[in-house]
Amino acid sequence: MRRPLTPVWLAAPSRFANISQPAARAVVALLALILTTTFAALSTAPAHTDTALYAMIVDGVRHGGNYYAVAADALRAGGYPLAPFTAFRLPTLAVIEAALPSMVVMAMLYLLTAAVAVACYGRMQPVLKTRAAQTVVALLLFASLAPLLQPSLAPLPDLWAGLAITLSLAIRRRGHYVEAIAFGVAAAVLRETAALYLIVMLSFALAERQRREALGWAAALIVVALVLAIHAYAVAQIVKPLDDMVFDWAGLLGFGAFVSATVSATALAWLPLGLAAPIVGLALFGWATWRDPLALRALATIVLTALLITVFGTEETPHWALLVTPLLLTGLVFVPDGLRDLVHAALDSRRITVTRIIR
Repeated sequence: MRRPLTPVWLAAPSRFANISQPAARAVVALLALILTTTFAALSTAPAHTDTALYAMIVDGVRHGGNYYAVAADALRAGGYPLAPFTAFRLPTLAVIEAALPSMVVMAMLYLLTAAVAVACYGRMQPVLKTRAAQTVVALLLFASLAPLLQPSLAPLPDLWAGLAITLSLAIRRRGHYVEAIAFGVAAAVLRETAALYLIVMLSFALAERQRREALGWAAALIVVALVLAIHAYAVAQIVKPLDDMVFDWAGLLGFGAFVSATVSATALAWLPLGLAAPIVGLALFGWATWRDPLALRALATIVLTALLITVFGTEETPHWALLVTPLLLTGLVFVPDGLRDLVHAALDSRRITVTRIIR
């Protein structure tokens, strides 16, 4: 059996430390394919998030309007379809922000972001054995979180939901999951697509035979389903027969749309897209490298969100990527050890020589 290399940054060997040569070569090929596919972002049309729409809805509710009436008027004015009911965002964030001064909303955003940074750093610091790696994690967290602290983004439910998902993952431990479930529910009642995260967590709890935790995540999904049923009923009361009902569910913009949206939402936006795009692919690889239950849960959440954007995203929905951008880039800290172990396994040229001695 091949002896694992001594880790450079990690306190323990990466997931690829003991991988077989055929498997290593298959992973290398898959990684090359992913990195190549990220360059599809270069041909993706520039995305546009209508943040003014969300700000208009919050302002209308703040001045005494009913959320669903205000949202319907805003959608009609912007030429957006009013069906299906998911065309209307859940009212949670708009109602909360409408009830609070803008300065308080921004203070809450800063506090939540700081909590995410502290929780993520605290979760990763023990598994990194060098000061350099710990510094890199801090920089990656800054690159992921600092661009989110913009007043224009505050009305976006995806932003708050993404922060709640990341915090949920960071504080979840085996046997300690109640707080993680609470933040997961908060994410999903802010933005219904965050239910993908609940499904991921339920699936892993079932696979690991954590019955009590699985019941918790299942209960969370039931709560979200009830909230969505009430939301759908409320939308049905406000939609008129002549409203635009056409919604293109199959945007089919491709993986490049996810990469482009991720780049624009993080500090990668300061880099040329041709350089930033493969970094997103490497971050995915990094999450696959870390041998920890959190890593696979994070990777599954990112992949499902990428699939959602790839298949259903449109040029007006790049903000969907905010569900995972607070989390994604920190995976880069695991790349050096993972890539080193993978290449070492793929190029392993050991041979077994059998010598027969005749006496």
